[in-house]
Amino acid sequence: MENKTMIEALLSALGISLLLTLIFETGFFLLTGKRNKKDLLLVVMVNILTNPIVVLSYWLVSLFTNWNTDIIAVLLEIFAVLTEGYYYKKYSHSIKRPYLLSAAANIFSYGIGVVIQLLF
Repeated sequence: MENKTMIEALLSALGISLLLTLIFETGFFLLTGKRNKKDLLLVVMVNILTNPIVVLSYWLVSLFTNWNTDIIAVLLEIFAVLTEGYYYKKYSHSIKRPYLLSAAANIFSYGIGVVIQLLF
């Protein structure tokens, strides 16, 4: 793949992934009854922090190693859950089980992403 094309593909993947993650995880929090505006802003900020790291790391490891991509995805999602859960625990006003909620939101978001990839 030509460098410019690869960079464009990566930037597109980063942007689309972040946008969809923000929609799905914010939606998930709303569906679970979380309405505190500061906590919803926290959800957005934490995902802005973790999502690009996860997506970029996945791309780089996939491109430059022969590691199993499913294992890479699981490890990166664990990183995201732990990081997000930490920030929810430290800064949330209404989240009672931050790590459980983070895990559920990430499973929800990741699952919808898998379905979207299968359909398109």
